[in-house]
Amino acid sequence: MVSSLVPPKIASPNAIGGAADAARMQRVVGFYEKLPRGPAPKPKARGVLEWYSLRYMTGRNASVMPIVHVVGFFVVLGYAQNYYFHLRHHKNHTH
Repeated sequence: MVSSLVPPKIASPNAIGGAADAARMQRVVGFYEKLPRGPAPKPKARGVLEWYSLRYMTGRNASVMPIVHVVGFFVVLGYAQNYYFHLRHHKNHTH
């Protein structure tokens, strides 16, 4: 089980023999002992963009909703521009 965690060139029986190799092996073991165990903690959003990214774009939650949101934004923006530059002048009377 441990042999799957340690790279094969470092954990080979020939590398364990000498004192220098034993010190090197101890550094490798120390490195692997410091690694965190268990599942990674869930990331917390610290802002609106991080919240949006965690909600719609990462992990199992990835979806096409950001594309729908962008299209909806441009539809609303286009209508607002049409209203401001053209439609408001025709509100009470025809052309």
